[in-house]
Amino acid sequence: MKFSDAIIATVSLILFGLILHAFLFVAFGSIAANETSDSLSFVIAILVISLIVGYVFASKIQEQSRIKAIGLIVVLSAFTMLVFISIWIANGFAYPWFKDSLNSTFNRTTWTDYDLEGYAALNVSFLVIIYMVLSFIGLYIGSIIRKTPAKTKE
Repeated sequence: MKFSDAIIATVSLILFGLILHAFLFVAFGSIAANETSDSLSFVIAILVISLIVGYVFASKIQEQSRIKAIGLIVVLSAFTMLVFISIWIANGFAYPWFKDSLNSTFNRTTWTDYDLEGYAALNVSFLVIIYMVLSFIGLYIGSIIRKTPAKTKE
């Protein structure tokens, strides 16, 4: 698998994953509570899109070691996701969400801004780890499902 193929797979994984996540969030939002629908749509979107991208890029993934190719795609997409989430948090877009989430969960009267930043970093790290595990599983299964023609030796 060439690096350019890994970039295309990464962009496909992130872009279509975000689109599916948004649709599922709206669909599940009317069924479940806000936090439940967000988590559920996140997990389902990652697994479904990873399966599809793994299936579509199966021939490219199997050109070299499957684990190395999938690992490259997962690391690139996790790094991209980490950068986007960090920019989102650093610019204050996530502050109202964190504030509401924390106020409903913890007594924050003695918390400082440093504590809030630590909570945000922990939350982002947890999301990225879950993303890496689920996307690796989805890409691996998707690449196994598609049968590619056997390579002939010349």
